Amino acid sequence: MKVAVAAQSNVVCDHFGHCEGFIIYDVEKKKVVKKEFVANPGHKPGFLPVFLKQADVDVVIAGGMGQRAVDLFAEQNIEVIVGAGGGCDETIEKYLSGDLESTAAVCSEHGSF
Repeated sequence: MKVAVAAQSNVVCDHFGHCEGFIIYDVEKKKVVKKEFVANPGHKPGFLPVFLKQADVDVVIAGGMGQRAVDLFAEQNIEVIVGAGGGCDETIEKYLSGDLESTAAVCSEHGSF
């Protein structure tokens, strides 16, 4: 499994599309076996869900994102968790231990993704 955390200076970014990049964690048996930083290629409508799917990402964690983005990730069969905050490494550990749940709160000020 691969989990992408929207990152801004190793902290979960408030909005995934505006992050400096994604820390992609390779997970096996609920343990991180590899992590890498991938720079955000740009906030273009509909691009990031496809970009992350091509990177074999299964789950995206962010502070927030718009409903259209949530829907586009769903079309790519990528789970979305929003409402996260704090350090990226601590956030992935919370997720793996089952202590991180999506608030399901999406950004409403975004007209489109």
